[in-house]
Amino acid sequence: MIVVTGATGNVGRPLVRALVDADEQVTAVSRRISARDVSVGTRHHQADLTEPERLAPALDGAKALFLLTSGEFVASGGDLAPVLDAVRESGVRRVVLLSSQGVGTGDHPPVLEDAVRASGLQWTMLRPGGFHSNTVQWADMIRARREVAAPFGDVGLPTVDPADIAEVAAHALREPGHDGEVYELTGPAPVSPRQQTAAIEGALGEPVRFVELTRAEARERMLGFMPEPVVESTLDMLGAPSAALRRVSPDVERLLGRPARSFAEWAGRSVGAFK
Repeated sequence: MIVVTGATGNVGRPLVRALVDADEQVTAVSRRISARDVSVGTRHHQADLTEPERLAPALDGAKALFLLTSGEFVASGGDLAPVLDAVRESGVRRVVLLSSQGVGTGDHPPVLEDAVRASGLQWTMLRPGGFHSNTVQWADMIRARREVAAPFGDVGLPTVDPADIAEVAAHALREPGHDGEVYELTGPAPVSPRQQTAAIEGALGEPVRFVELTRAEARERMLGFMPEPVVESTLDMLGAPSAALRRVSPDVERLLGRPARSFAEWAGRSVGAFK
């Protein structure tokens, strides 16, 4: 049995599907999940990492755990130690943590990784960069006005397909040889917001206009759904990324035996979100 937290999200959903396709027994865990969210025969369990005691029943009989923490959990200073205590007490021995590229570059604190390293469990860290799917936040304005408004229009970062993250996670959860490894997961090349807009335009087959926001305009919009410290650090990384953040990692191709999927590939597959 493999337990997947965050099972209804951009990474968790394709990860559950990949594990089921590989004939693994899976328990899909999320704060809000029902039988409609999983395939027939897949267990599901409602739990929140802020209440580790609710996670314990899902761990019964499991051999590995995919650990994904929500933004709210991290922003509130969420403590992973009680969660990892429950994991260890259940008999689970392997944890794959979805961390972030920013930990490796020093832009994000290593609190979650430190907790996992100190847990006594076998661990693997996944450090993805930005997700291709983050552009779904543009969907409403694309549908309404065929327009994208974003800052730093020509600054490129090697965003990654969540499906690639899920495939790497499935390997790390199922196969030996990943204990103590840290994998940095990026797409195959840097892509800027203006280039992302063009790729969505190509997938739609209709013009989409790009409007560049100032940093102040972007900040005002982001404060509506993100804490101020997170907004500022995010804008710093988007506007003036370090060489480490711009670096294309070979880990996806090395682990999966194929190139990482490009943003254009993701846009073609996900075009329905923008229609």
